[in-house]
Amino acid sequence: MMAPAHTWSRRAVLASVSALGLTACGKKNDPAKVEAKAAEKAGPKTIEAVVAGDWRRSEDRARDVWRHPVETLKFWELKPGQTVVEFWPGAGWYTDILAPYLADTKGKLYEALLQTDPSDPAAAEIAEGYRRKLTEKKKVYGEVEFTAFGPTSGPVAPAGTVDLVLFLRNLHNWMAGGIAEKAFKDALAALKPGGILGIEEHRGEPGRVQDVLATDGYVQQDYVIQMAKEAGFVLVAASEINANAKDTKDHPFGVWTLPPTRLSAPRGEPAEPGFDHAKYDAIGESDRMTLKFMKPK
Repeated sequence: MMAPAHTWSRRAVLASVSALGLTACGKKNDPAKVEAKAAEKAGPKTIEAVVAGDWRRSEDRARDVWRHPVETLKFWELKPGQTVVEFWPGAGWYTDILAPYLADTKGKLYEALLQTDPSDPAAAEIAEGYRRKLTEKKKVYGEVEFTAFGPTSGPVAPAGTVDLVLFLRNLHNWMAGGIAEKAFKDALAALKPGGILGIEEHRGEPGRVQDVLATDGYVQQDYVIQMAKEAGFVLVAASEINANAKDTKDHPFGVWTLPPTRLSAPRGEPAEPGFDHAKYDAIGESDRMTLKFMKPK
């Protein structure tokens, strides 16, 4: 996850140049122009360089061992200059990688946030906080476009303009809310012919009867593939990048018993002080499918 040797740090280049103090003609350098020239000389960031970015929180970077962002994004064929849609970004774990990468490579990022309404001010506040995070640091995140996804939402991006759509551990939520089919439909509409749909999801035990509401957070891989095919997608490949053979998938509070959530009581109830997390912490994060679909050409 270290940046390649040929990738320069903007700050390091700027610091070394600024130390000279004066230009050849005796005038002070314009810091903004110096940084722009340094960035141009360094070239666009690689995925590896962005994953190593110092704007990412230490607790987020600690999870790279479970989420494998470099390998996963390459599997989904993320490339410079692409147009990408991320559905329900949550706190922005992947946004902190996608937005800087696309901004630096002249791409475009659409964030399809949770559709909110006046009856749910808490959800609206979370969405607004997420917007502020990105808009207040445009030097890092660039110009991100905000749309919405929910039961009655409109297009997540202009039809047929998107290279890559990402469903990141959210299918179980949409199954619970009865909007999983709409998610696939909206993704298909946004993608260009030949565009990619990347899915990461908690993987249920094969052979079990799938709970259509996914109340424990787990979804069987074959079930996801069938949903995607029924929506019009073609399966390109499945990867074990994010697999975890230690996950027994029979935890008392569903997948949320495991890190990073670490529930010790049913969701919405107070934590149980005496709950022993050791067994579940030893498992680590959930076993996850990593799937790549394509919109037919």
